[in-house]
This record gives sequence, structure tokens and C-alpha cells, in this order.
Amino acid sequence: MNYLQGDTLQDFIVTARDMKRDKVFRESTIRSLFDEILRGLRIVHQHKMLHLDIKPANVFITNDNKAVLLDFGAAREVLSKEGNFIRPMYTPGFAAPEMYRRDGSLGPWTDIYAIGACIYACMQGYPPNDAPQRLEKDRLSLSLSRLRNVYSDNLLEVTEWCMSLDPLSRPQSVFALQKELARETERRYTKLSFSERLKLQLENLKSGAKA
Repeated sequence: MNYLQGDTLQDFIVTARDMKRDKVFRESTIRSLFDEILRGLRIVHQHKMLHLDIKPANVFITNDNKAVLLDFGAAREVLSKEGNFIRPMYTPGFAAPEMYRRDGSLGPWTDIYAIGACIYACMQGYPPNDAPQRLEKDRLSLSLSRLRNVYSDNLLEVTEWCMSLDPLSRPQSVFALQKELARETERRYTKLSFSERLKLQLENLKSGAKA
């Protein structure tokens, strides 16, 4: 395998969160980053596979401005065949509700839930409540409503859409999610890559903390 140099998205989130600012990441940074991630995930799904363990610790941001999905140990070739298979270990907060059930139907919507949870973590600085907690008492809408003046309604709505407890209420494909995320991006973006945005934002945060 290729040797990669850089940091995980989790490292960036922890560093930015520790700056104790209103925004963990700028919205343009989040949109740019997940556009890159979704392009990779779309290829995974086109090969009839699911990742099933998408989380910030498994998103690697390289020094040459690329986002790479890591740890395919949980990946399963499930989109082209029927039948039982050994379900992977799940990461609380990022695992969709159907991953907790033996009879849960897994599909692209399962990885999309995890994408939504990652976007949530990029906005809040920490993971959302895990699915069993949400099934008992769902506070997702309340948590996102507190970010209304920080991030656009569109991004908050997309995050909630991805994290619907009902799999059929989520985007059913990566393409559908890409299309929605792109609606707000074209007029906002500069030519900076997402990695450059992350580094620039952290530098600004550090300089502001010293001032």
C-alpha cells in the first residue's frame, strides 16, 4: 500500500475544537472536504461494496491535498449479493441504527448516515449521540438548531437528512447527496483545496489565540 503523510480528520477536529471558537470548521471547508470524500465513496459503492466504518479517524488528509478513506477492514461486498454475512464492529455515534440490528438492511444509506455524523462532528467538535440513544430520545434537531447562526440552514438540513433514523428517509445514493451539497457551493468556493483551507483556518485560529 502507499505510504501517506498527513493527519486524520479526527486530529484536525480535536486541534480546532481546542481553540474554543464558535466554528470548529468553516462551512466552505466542510463542503469542500466532503465533496472529496464523497467522490471516493461513490467509487466504493460503484464496486458493489460498503465501507461500514466511516468516521473522522478513518479519513486521512494527506500533505498533497487529498482525502483518503482508511480502514477497509469492515468493508463488505454486499450490494451485489443476498444472504447473511458477518456484521462488522461499529463505532458509536457514527454507526447507523440498522447496524445494531441483525435484520437491518445495509446499503449506501448506511455509509451516508456515517457521512452525516462526520459532518456533525466537524461542526460540533464531537460525535453525535449513538443510534440506540437517539432511538430512545432524539436530540439531533435540537443540537443542530443551536448552530443556526453559525452554519447555513442548507448544511444543517443536509446533515439531519443524512442522519435520519429511518434508512429510507436518507439520501439513497452518494450521487443524491453530492447533488444537494453542491447546491450551495459553486458561488462560495475559491480555488483553495480543502486541505489548504484546513491548514489556513488552523493557522488563523492559532494566531488569533496568541493575539
